[in-house]
Order: sequence, then C-alpha cells, then structure tokens
Amino acid sequence: MNETRVIPGPAGASRVQPQDLVEGLAKGLRVIESFDDEHPTLTATECAGRCGITRTAARRHLLTLVHLGYAATDGKRFWLSARVLRLANSFLDATRLPRLVQPFLQELAEATHETVNLSVLDGHEITYLARSHSARVLSVGYQRGARAPAHVVAPGPLLAGMLADEELEAWVRQHDFAVHTPNTITDPALFARHARTARARAWCIWEQQFKPGYSGVAAALVDRRDRCHGAIGMAVSSSTWSRADIEARLVPPLLATVAKLRAVL
Repeated sequence: MNETRVIPGPAGASRVQPQDLVEGLAKGLRVIESFDDEHPTLTATECAGRCGITRTAARRHLLTLVHLGYAATDGKRFWLSARVLRLANSFLDATRLPRLVQPFLQELAEATHETVNLSVLDGHEITYLARSHSARVLSVGYQRGARAPAHVVAPGPLLAGMLADEELEAWVRQHDFAVHTPNTITDPALFARHARTARARAWCIWEQQFKPGYSGVAAALVDRRDRCHGAIGMAVSSSTWSRADIEARLVPPLLATVAKLRAVL
C-alpha cells in the first residue's frame, strides 16, 4: 500500500508570510477559543491570561464580540452567545465532505443498528462533522460539532497514526494525556505504538478510554491518492459489543463503507 498522506490542517498556515497575516483577526479568534467547558465565562483579565495578550486588548476584543452579537456580558464577565455557532455552520455548510459522506453513514447505521460518525483530527482533538443513526435503536454517539480529546476516542490513535512518523512523535510529545477512565492510556510511547498499529490496519478499536462502559471503532477515510480525509466510526456499549464482536461484526462493514467512499473521493 502506498504511504498515506494527511491533508494539511491548521499547521499549513505556517507557510503564510508574516506580512500577509492580520494579527487582529488572529487575536480575536484566540479570544473566542479561550472559552471552553471549564471556562464558560471569563473576565477580561482571565481572557488576557489565556490568550497571551494584554487586558486592554482582551477587553476590546470581547466588547467587539458583544457588539457583533457573538458574546454577552454582565459588565464584568463575558460569555459566548449562540451566534458563534454560525462560524461552525459556515464550515459545515461549505465543505463537501459531510454532504458526500452522509448517505453512506445512513446506510451503515441501518445495517449495524448503531450510530455512525464522520470525524477529523483538529490539532489534539477529534471533531465530529456528521452523524447518522438507525431509527430502530437508541442513538449513541457524538453530535455534529462535538469535540473530544484525541487520545480517548477511536478516531484519535487512527488519525494520529496517519501522520508521518516525525509528526506523530511531535504530536505525542505535545499532547495532554489526561485520565478519563481507569483504562485511559496515558503513556505517550504506548499510545504511539497503538497509533502505528492502527495506521498499518487502517482501523482501530479503542475500549473504555473516554467513558466506562463504551468502546469505539473507526476506519480511515482515504481517497484514491492515499490522502486521509478523516475517519468513520461508532461508539458502542461495551456490555453489548465485546472486542471480538466489534472486530467480527462491525469492522467488515466499516471497511466496506470506506472502500466505497474511496472510489468517489
């Protein structure tokens, strides 16, 4: 098999010449990204610390976001508004991949009676771009736009493994291997070995790494030029699906689905 190449992500921006960058826009985006589950509200001082900018600059950016409707404030603390979702929806509406993959996800969901997701590696997180589930079973999976630490969900070691060896080594060095369950792999070298195994197979089973009682399986979505566009996978109940069952009954239809998609990517 030819060596699989990952389509450049945000790192590709490093090729842009400094004089062509708009620093104000970059700071504004960092301000938006400074809000997360652990920091749903921020003061200007807290935002400045998280973004590495001055308090005055942080306050001006936050007030601009409030003026444009992307944030709200009580005069001291700030938080993002629902309007920020427009930014994500612009990407999801404009990109071809989720629309192309959706019918294949639905077909696989109906065949397996499980929720099926399309995901990509975004830095050190997995982002879910599309999903489909069978109407005959309770939906289990990640909503479109959801994010998860890459080391604890099945697409993570698979897509990290698709990086070149030197990129994988750098990725592992920089990643925060936080513990989520007693089974979470926190040894960078061990994770890298799993990632290389997943690369060789082009699929991965990841058991109870993120939430107790749930396992995941994912297969690489590779086009005819051997470029990896993401992963198609499922999160399933460990009480229903043993590793042997996943490998015997879910991996084959997953691989068949990505093979069909390979022909149209």
